[in-house]
Amino acid sequence: MARGDAFLSAEIQDERPGAPVGLRAVLRTEQRNPRTADIDTVPTEEVLRLLNAEDATVPGAVASALPVLAIVVDRVVDCVRAGGRVHYFGAGTSGRMAVLDAAEAVPTFGLEGVFIAHHAGGGQALGTAVEDAEDNTSLGAQNASSVTAGDVVVGITASGRTPYVAGALSAARLAGAVTVLISSNPDAPLAGLADYLVVADTGPEAIAGSTRLKAGTAQKFLLNGLSTAAMVRLGRTYSNLMVSLSGANAKLRDRQLRILAEASGADEATCRSQLARCGGDLRLALLCLLSGLEPDAAAEALIDAGGSVRAALPGPPIP
Repeated sequence: MARGDAFLSAEIQDERPGAPVGLRAVLRTEQRNPRTADIDTVPTEEVLRLLNAEDATVPGAVASALPVLAIVVDRVVDCVRAGGRVHYFGAGTSGRMAVLDAAEAVPTFGLEGVFIAHHAGGGQALGTAVEDAEDNTSLGAQNASSVTAGDVVVGITASGRTPYVAGALSAARLAGAVTVLISSNPDAPLAGLADYLVVADTGPEAIAGSTRLKAGTAQKFLLNGLSTAAMVRLGRTYSNLMVSLSGANAKLRDRQLRILAEASGADEATCRSQLARCGGDLRLALLCLLSGLEPDAAAEALIDAGGSVRAALPGPPIP
């Protein structure tokens, strides 16, 4: 079978009363939503209220996926500590959510080359739909050629059947990587390719099959949660502050000073001076202010603590 058709054959026959013989079952993310059947007949504000009511169901669907997601986060933490990388694979909306999360992880947490997003169709598909790319299993496998046994690979597909993701997950398993599938379909056909299945069952969309709506929102929640929780566990924050933030522009340098003042209680002049002494390294400056250590000693303490300011502080370890 060509380009992933074998994966699509996992769909079961439709057993609805009156359904045409041989019609394939409609996946959960493709079904019609009875709550919005009249959406094209109501006033504009009611259209928006119908959409908003459906959106309001997303957090509950995501909450049900958190126990499995927590296990995935711990695997990601182990992976990154050992020098591995986290690869996202998706097509369409799923791929765009992956690109967004991976891109934002760099300025927020100061880690480059750790979260890597692979979008079916490449950069062109970010702004223009390249619909046939998602059907290409071989392309997914090709894009996963850099995956190693020390990596975590996350496939993102609302339907749980996208051939591009199937190719990537298959290649990742052959490489020995940890594999994860994020889907809104509890019966995702690709579940067998994943060590961990993370399902946010968002149900039928307000507009049938338009998974840029609830399913896409759930994907953003889950990916944001995965990357943020992993960075917290890796000590890339201090309390709830972004102490790994880079000072790449004026706005970010101002934010560094505010974070440093908030976390240390020092005045702006002291924070500015300490940040300069530490070469713009916010974590190093914060450790110096909190501990009284000189930059060289603080840098060694940070290395010994795996980069965590809290763990590098003198005193009993934080449980």
